[in-house]
Amino acid sequence: MISRADQQGSAKPLRPPKQVMRLARLGSLHQCRLSFMRILTRQLAQDHWSFVRHAFAIDDQGVGHAVYTAKGPERSYSLVAFAHDLPPEMRSDRVIATAWDATFTLFDGVPEQADIARLAQNVPVQEAGRISEQEFSLSRANRSVRLWEHVVERLAQGLQPDTELLAQVGYLMRTTAVYGSGKFGAADYATISGRPEFNAPFQAEMLSVYLIRWFVRDLANHMARARGGDQAVPLDPDIARTLGIGNSTGLGLGPFIINHPKLFNNWLLARETAIARVRSIQCANPDEVATFRKFLGYASQSIGLWRSEHPVQLDKLASLKRDVHRLIEHTAGAVLEQAYPWDQLIIWSERSLNTEGQELLASLILEPYGELVDDLAKTMSDPVPSDLIINGSMLIAEVKSLLEQNFDWAFDMDWAIQANCARAWYVSAEKLEPRLGERFEEPLEPYEQPLAPARDAAAAYHALTDWDETKPVAEFLLRHPEHRHTIRRAQISANAPYAEIRDNTIGEDLFPVDLLRAKLAFFGATQFDPRSDRWLRICMFGGAPYPEELTRENADFWVYPPCTTAR
Repeated sequence: MISRADQQGSAKPLRPPKQVMRLARLGSLHQCRLSFMRILTRQLAQDHWSFVRHAFAIDDQGVGHAVYTAKGPERSYSLVAFAHDLPPEMRSDRVIATAWDATFTLFDGVPEQADIARLAQNVPVQEAGRISEQEFSLSRANRSVRLWEHVVERLAQGLQPDTELLAQVGYLMRTTAVYGSGKFGAADYATISGRPEFNAPFQAEMLSVYLIRWFVRDLANHMARARGGDQAVPLDPDIARTLGIGNSTGLGLGPFIINHPKLFNNWLLARETAIARVRSIQCANPDEVATFRKFLGYASQSIGLWRSEHPVQLDKLASLKRDVHRLIEHTAGAVLEQAYPWDQLIIWSERSLNTEGQELLASLILEPYGELVDDLAKTMSDPVPSDLIINGSMLIAEVKSLLEQNFDWAFDMDWAIQANCARAWYVSAEKLEPRLGERFEEPLEPYEQPLAPARDAAAAYHALTDWDETKPVAEFLLRHPEHRHTIRRAQISANAPYAEIRDNTIGEDLFPVDLLRAKLAFFGATQFDPRSDRWLRICMFGGAPYPEELTRENADFWVYPPCTTAR
């Protein structure tokens, strides 16, 4: 893509946090150039990574292990996969499951037999086992009940699977967890954050999923050969490329966003900076306009393939389809030939499109300008948190000002009304996983997690009203240590404008899937399919080239359906 950095006009401001950080908008985000999956495949291609399947010791019953290695300029990483013969009655997407069709870890380097033996005792049992600092992730996956048997049986008969049936699901296996950053003994993020290949967020986890997809394709082909013998055929490469890895994701992502305000700010700040850079372009050349229109058309096709049965998502899809039609009509003429076309297009969208359509457009205008925005991927991590220590010398007046900037809307809410604090976040005793309960139906308050920043900010602000604003906040905290977490968040926000959600995270009208989708959109997920208000299914790497096909030419736009063929 051609950069137009040298032809930018006056810099356009970033969209204000009061607009961006509403849950309805965060729950309408789409993948973009700065999504972590696309960052990964671009980096793998640009640095000429190579890939080798070192082992595939799996029997005709689908039991055994395999090793897939990605070799970069300085280091290698290996997915160690364990395949299991799981009875159907034990297959569950619930986090409380104790057995899976396949389990995985990402190993630092190439494992030796002693490593495989150690991992074989621990990875298949997941939480019940223990991995080491030589492993960067721990994950598991289950077969799609609808598709796995169909695909294997058709291939065994020498036939290709029904592509319409494949499109309805989009994956042969779905992960139910991809753990990293120190969980269950894995290497802490600080251990790997200095490695260039892991500079952007969640790159170790994304690499794990990318290699899992390779393994799943190979396993399906293997099981077809075991069943069909010489008449079996492998999955057609064009068909295989359309399949991603599914994921069932629950409430754990919500607390992550709230508990990592600086990191979440960095994600949003990078995206908003990219949008502002493109909006500052004074004129778009014909190639850039053609690129935008091409990907708008691709996005329209992708939306046509997006399936869900949840009423909220169905309504959003219907409005999104209408918005895309309006957008195609609006941009068919000469509007993109005017001065500051992308800025004018965003302004038009804010009065003409719904929130979901506005955010799709915000992602699409970045597509012609990789050289202008892709460098922002380096700003999205928070490798060494430096603002966790409270600055006790900050004056109370400044602390109050920071609270007002982020939470003035919450100060007038009556937090004694049940509707405003109807929910409570807690951690389950059985699996130590986040849960969301009804505060006035269950005795949850003794176990409540501090995941209500708005309520807590209102309480801290009220407590500060009688204090001398020229005093340091340390004096206040000596008397009121219960407000330490709120004061810390306020100080973080001084340099992180997108750190705080501008909505109530414990109100009765909370739709938790909005939190989940915000994070998953940054992952690069597509096909969001809520199964309730508390969990959803997605697809990852659908359309991506497999490692043996990956080139600089096909490493980026695979997320759009017509781009799924290898080049």
